[in-house]
Amino acid sequence: MTLTPVISEIWDQERSWTLETYKKNHGYEALETAWGYGEGELTQLMKDAGLAGRGGAGFPTGLKWSFLPAPDGGPRYLVVNADESEPGTCKDIPALMANPHTLLEGMAICLLAVGGHHGFVYLRGEVVHVYRRLMAAVREAKEAGLIGKGVGPNGDYDLDITVHAGAGAYICGEETALLDSLEGKRGQPRLKPPFPAAEGLYARPTVINNVETISSVPGIVRHGKEWFQDLGTESANGHGFFSLSGHVTNPGQYEAPLGITGRELLEYAGGIREGHNLKFWAVGGSSAPLFTPDHLDVPLDYNSVKEAGSMLATRALMMFDETVSVVRVISRWTDFYQHESCGKCTPCREGTFWMRQIMHRLEEGKGQPGDVDLLYEIAGNIQGRSFCALGDAAATPIKSGIELFRDEFEAGYTTPARELFPHEKSTLFSEVGVR
Repeated sequence: MTLTPVISEIWDQERSWTLETYKKNHGYEALETAWGYGEGELTQLMKDAGLAGRGGAGFPTGLKWSFLPAPDGGPRYLVVNADESEPGTCKDIPALMANPHTLLEGMAICLLAVGGHHGFVYLRGEVVHVYRRLMAAVREAKEAGLIGKGVGPNGDYDLDITVHAGAGAYICGEETALLDSLEGKRGQPRLKPPFPAAEGLYARPTVINNVETISSVPGIVRHGKEWFQDLGTESANGHGFFSLSGHVTNPGQYEAPLGITGRELLEYAGGIREGHNLKFWAVGGSSAPLFTPDHLDVPLDYNSVKEAGSMLATRALMMFDETVSVVRVISRWTDFYQHESCGKCTPCREGTFWMRQIMHRLEEGKGQPGDVDLLYEIAGNIQGRSFCALGDAAATPIKSGIELFRDEFEAGYTTPARELFPHEKSTLFSEVGVR
């Protein structure tokens, strides 16, 4: 299966992030076409094309847009989730850095589809360089008359886009916590229902999609639903980013049809670093069950990965060779989830703390008899019982790690991970690990 650069098509061109470069490569032609669509036709196009959400859950995009209630004369919003911050996930931020206008064009088309006039991009605040670039792109689009007041063929439609920088909380990647943060409140998940489609931003109907999903919209409008359907598999249409990191020869973003295998992507990335072998890999970021080399030929689409026991999620493929301690990796992930827990619900607030304590004991070789079983039990008690998906995200890699590498966890009763797997052997650059 070959790579299919669509969103990333112009990344290698000079000043790819500018309006000038974007328009030279058919930029905003899809928006021009979209003005000619009738009520409901753009939403139906997304349904027919089979665009699924590229943020993790894979929910059908057109169906989500259609959930908005009938217009009542009040505002309707689009909110783009650009709060990308899970370990290993690194596709939306590079996309915004290299080609922000694809997102802006997709936002304009989405607003036309749902009858909205104001879109928001909720960006992770630490990426200041991306924030500036996105703001500059909005300014370029406004000055060119593509968005703003009185745009469109009749000059009677308002399309405003606001870029908002969050304060840096992983929980704000959860859509309702994002909405609370955008409204100026503390970022914590809301109880659902009501769902954002009915009562979202400022209690108004709201569409929430992530960067890659909305950036995929212009291509569908410009090339047609058949073009998009021809990419991917029967159960998962289209193209998507696969972010390869870790012990691969050439880490980076690989935009390919859904259904490509881990083995094919590894070949594009030059394979595991020379002299080493793949031990385990994360297929959907740190919150999905782990895969082993036996899973390299699983088609990377939503159904196939689910049937194999994991989740495609954000397609953050982290590759680890035989020098890596599973315990140490999962311990770092657990630190992250414990730190980022908002504290709203007891299973996640207390459970992530307990799991972190036990993981540190096992990593240091100071585990107590029964710790591994206790750790597995705590993870099982969090899973499916927390207020939002963060609890599940913290518990899943622990359960998966124990199921696949139980001996390595039990070795933590007597031996530190650093002795079994010295840090120096895992480093990619010698100057990092030399003592």
